[in-house]
Amino acid sequence: MEVLQPLRWSAVSFQADPRPNPATVSARGLEKRFGAVAALRGVDLDIPSRHLVAVLGPNGAGKSTLIKILAGLTRPTAGTLSIADAVGKSRYHARLQIGFVGHATLLYPELSARENLVFTGRLHGLADPRGRAEQLLEEEGLLAIGDRRARSLSRGLAQRLSIARALVHDPSLLLLDEPFTGLDRPSADRLAARLASLREKGRSLALVTHDLMQASELADSVILLVDGRPLYRAEREQVRHDDLEQTYRSLTGGLP
Repeated sequence: MEVLQPLRWSAVSFQADPRPNPATVSARGLEKRFGAVAALRGVDLDIPSRHLVAVLGPNGAGKSTLIKILAGLTRPTAGTLSIADAVGKSRYHARLQIGFVGHATLLYPELSARENLVFTGRLHGLADPRGRAEQLLEEEGLLAIGDRRARSLSRGLAQRLSIARALVHDPSLLLLDEPFTGLDRPSADRLAARLASLREKGRSLALVTHDLMQASELADSVILLVDGRPLYRAEREQVRHDDLEQTYRSLTGGLP
């Protein structure tokens, strides 16, 4: 177990990573405060290519705040954040490297599955949004429901469409906030297989989850947040379910 010490804060910036093979995302000393409340305190995180990191922790630990900062949806109070493919470019270009799947699907309920993807493709300025939509519907196994309105889809189908939407612009990093919530076992198993496939195809992924079993089976590394602090991290060879469960219980006083 690695206990991290508090860090000095520096100004938030997008900056170059000088290493020969930089991580897709590299964060140092991230802090987020809401008034007097510190949601994040001294978070370091690297997400290399073809790597899935699981972010664990009890409710209120700062997991969703961290994912939103990585997604560019909220600004940290302090710290540095490097996006490898956006060095020297604007925050907008950095966001183009990122796909995000949150608690809400972000789907337009009255549009069909296909229309949701075409519309998102147009927002991203794709040359052929319809072609991209068809490609993603096929990859997610959704061609049969392409003309159904999003509001009519089950939780599992909506989640698959939400992932397709997040991949429309072919981002190098996919961020997911509790994607397994509300899924039945077949849908959860399919999602796990899909995430593993995306990693094998070269994407980096960060996954917020309460499911320690999913984390131990999927993750190349895990980070455990408690009260906004990263108290534990482990790499693939250390990520065994029994050990992870024991460590989680010892640091948080219980299980998710």
